[in-house]
Amino acid sequence: MPLQNRVDPFGEIHAVPARGMFTGNRGVIHDPATKTLLKRRWTTRAWILCECDFRGRRREVMGRNSPTGGAGWTELFFLDEATALAAGHRPCFYCRRDRATEFARCFAAGQGRETITAPEMDAVLYKERWASRQGHDRDGGIPGSSLSALPAGAMVAANGQAYGKSDAGWLEWSFQRWLPASEPAADAVLLTPGSTVRALTQGYAPVWHPSAG
Repeated sequence: MPLQNRVDPFGEIHAVPARGMFTGNRGVIHDPATKTLLKRRWTTRAWILCECDFRGRRREVMGRNSPTGGAGWTELFFLDEATALAAGHRPCFYCRRDRATEFARCFAAGQGRETITAPEMDAVLYKERWASRQGHDRDGGIPGSSLSALPAGAMVAANGQAYGKSDAGWLEWSFQRWLPASEPAADAVLLTPGSTVRALTQGYAPVWHPSAG
């Protein structure tokens, strides 16, 4: 039985077999005794994206991984980096330092700044990501002309389905893979936080699942 720790581009967490390329966390949001999620879906504003393989370290997924015998952090999994960015996560400065540094550079440029700290990025993303908005209305539709102007790596939603824009065109998202797709409807809504879209425009290139081509 799959654990409920697979994240979709909307930021929601599901129990599906497909693991994806990356892990990450939002703090401790599980009960290690039952390996089930708690009611809260985050305990920190720092939503990060991590490498699955790092210095040979091993963890018991959704187990007791703290040195004191507690839960540690809750391992979440993502198809790829484009998915995680859409969900409101950012690269980890510990296990993905080079990527995190590049993301921060592009994020700062998108804000009209020279530099920005991780907590400052977390504060901006907290206000923008859908899963943190606690019932507030989502953004309105994106004009068709704006869809074509979105940078590669940005994701939108139309009719309940998520789509990503790659250098080669639009792709339909699933937990297992990307599939070729037509341009989404003009009433599509932006999934990727606006500040992250600006970082993509400034040159940040997310890692895609191989199925993206």
